[in-house]
Amino acid sequence: MATEKPAGLFAAAALSIALISYLLFSDQTSAILPWRKAPRKCSRKKRKERRGLVEAIGNTPLIRINSLSEATGCEILGKAEFLNPGGSIKDRVAVKIIEEALESGALVEGGIVTEGSAGSTAISLATVAPAYGCKCHVVIPDDAAAEKAQIIEALGANVERVRPVSITHRDHFVNVARRRALEANELAAKLGEASEIKDNGMSKDYSKGGFFADQFENLANFRAHYEGTGPEIWEQTEGNLDAFVAAAGTGGTVAGVSQYLKENNPHVKCFLIDPPGSGLFNRVTRGVLYTKEEAEGRRLKNPFDTITEGIGINRLTKNFLMADLDGAYRGTDKEAVEMSRYLLKNDGLFIGSSSAMNCIGAVRAARALGPGHTIVTILCDSGIRHLSKFYNTQYLTDLGLAPNATALEFLDHPYDNTKPRCLP
Repeated sequence: MATEKPAGLFAAAALSIALISYLLFSDQTSAILPWRKAPRKCSRKKRKERRGLVEAIGNTPLIRINSLSEATGCEILGKAEFLNPGGSIKDRVAVKIIEEALESGALVEGGIVTEGSAGSTAISLATVAPAYGCKCHVVIPDDAAAEKAQIIEALGANVERVRPVSITHRDHFVNVARRRALEANELAAKLGEASEIKDNGMSKDYSKGGFFADQFENLANFRAHYEGTGPEIWEQTEGNLDAFVAAAGTGGTVAGVSQYLKENNPHVKCFLIDPPGSGLFNRVTRGVLYTKEEAEGRRLKNPFDTITEGIGINRLTKNFLMADLDGAYRGTDKEAVEMSRYLLKNDGLFIGSSSAMNCIGAVRAARALGPGHTIVTILCDSGIRHLSKFYNTQYLTDLGLAPNATALEFLDHPYDNTKPRCLP
């Protein structure tokens, strides 16, 4: 009988271990052992459909620009649009234009999107179009930074270079792009099958016709920012911002963002920052569209004689007319160059010329409003596509624009009227 005791003990021990294991690992033990939470069950909720590349566009970070914030006593925040897949804020516009065109039937899968662009919009369209099964043909002024054309070609789009002329000229890059879409549609309608346009670089199969993106006048541009960029800024600041500042090319960004912010808080101040050769400053401040050069009787043959690219214009676009602005500032090429180097040295921000101009506007707004305010601007693109001009030391030296500032003293001169100009 003595030999049966160990067996009984072993049985009792095994039963205890089994009971403890059940209590520790069973889904039912959270009530018995309150410190142990029941494991989370896998949700059967249907996952959101993934959309590929376009899903990565937008929702960019709103970053604090430390050096400018500390120098002004304000919180100066930059929307880091250079982090979009195509490298700029124009990715948003490209997606919106193509999606609306596909929905309306103006563009079909396999069709060609044409656009006249100084660079960033063209790069974005060339990036995004294949995601929708479309092709891209870009007409670009031949004085744009060479690397922009190289990027567009590397993305598989056709690039057609033309000389810079007035928008009223039939061979302005925007007008040529419009014609290319019409030609593609005419040929597709005439042949009803594979067709080629052999004399303008469109040498592939474009039997599906063409669609002119028309970024300047297409209000999908405005809607991209009214429905996307503006709401993101509002959410990221939790509605706590005092001013928004941006330059305008097509006008879509400043219009969409300003209108959205004003609708949510009429007290948010929205300002334009305008580069040399552009007439928008006078439009906002005096109600008349003209440039400083025209007023002095020395208008340049090419009115956009500035090293900043993608901003400034001497006509009113449908997109810009949607803007809700409180005033405007001016910026110079020299200030843009100095600002870009200042931010690179002090913040590690490698930005393009339009982004630098926006930061000039942000500092001017901060000085006008005084310490303690929050100002938001747009970091449109990085400096990587501005190497041949804006970041070319010899090019800048030849123009007398070589940077030499050590701080923000380049903004401390009579041209920097602290108060924004605005209509009475």
